[in-house]
Amino acid sequence: MSEQDHIRSHRTPRLHVDAALTPDTIVQLGPEQTHYLLRVMRLSLNAEVTVFNGRDGLWSARLHGSDRRRIAVKVLGQIAPQPPVYGPWLAFGVPKRQALEMIVQKGTELGVTRFFPIATEHAMAERLNPARLERIAIEASEQCERLHVPSMDGVMSLQQLLDGWPADRTLFWGDETGRGEPLADAADAILGEDLEAAPPPWGLMIGPEGGFAPAELDGLDEVPFLKRVTLGPRILRAETAVIAGLAIGQALAGDGDLPVRSAS
Repeated sequence: MSEQDHIRSHRTPRLHVDAALTPDTIVQLGPEQTHYLLRVMRLSLNAEVTVFNGRDGLWSARLHGSDRRRIAVKVLGQIAPQPPVYGPWLAFGVPKRQALEMIVQKGTELGVTRFFPIATEHAMAERLNPARLERIAIEASEQCERLHVPSMDGVMSLQQLLDGWPADRTLFWGDETGRGEPLADAADAILGEDLEAAPPPWGLMIGPEGGFAPAELDGLDEVPFLKRVTLGPRILRAETAVIAGLAIGQALAGDGDLPVRSAS
């Protein structure tokens, strides 16, 4: 099977593992992965799978072991090297659990490489469950065939986010008041300048349900890397705004893990 056949195949399960990947390494799988492979996918022992760890690229492997309650994989050979990471960062006011989990899942599918949950007057930061969100990001990475699992920063204030944000990474702020420039225009001016080059670093910030409090917005227009943008004439739910904003940026800058930009 060729490299492209491996990458495109939907019949070969793709698993994220924590271990270093080298030929003949045996990696023990957890009970959830064992259940998925043997009970849901109904694979037999010695069946082929692919594995990645976010560092060493994509590898072929085979199920290994005789105990069907918890199996391992034997790593065979590398299929593809680890690609560079170009994806956007996403900052968001923490919404209710269902919306939060959708933001992490869909953000991962749309190439986000780093999540920044923000505690605001209207955000529900106490609902954050880092372990569960990491599992959602891993499962989304497996499903969408990316080779990098995004990281999740700890909850921070808006000021802490801005203080630590790199000056060379444009941050598009989805302003629900509608006073910003259309995101497609603002992003095209920054991300669409050179279609043959790797896209410049960028990020998206979406406020919490109910928006930022007036006091939280003081001084934002003076932040040089912050671009106030609008996503259209309607007030969007936080998860909808995240998907819409990332999709626009992705169309201009390419998919997070793969440099797919083309001049054609």
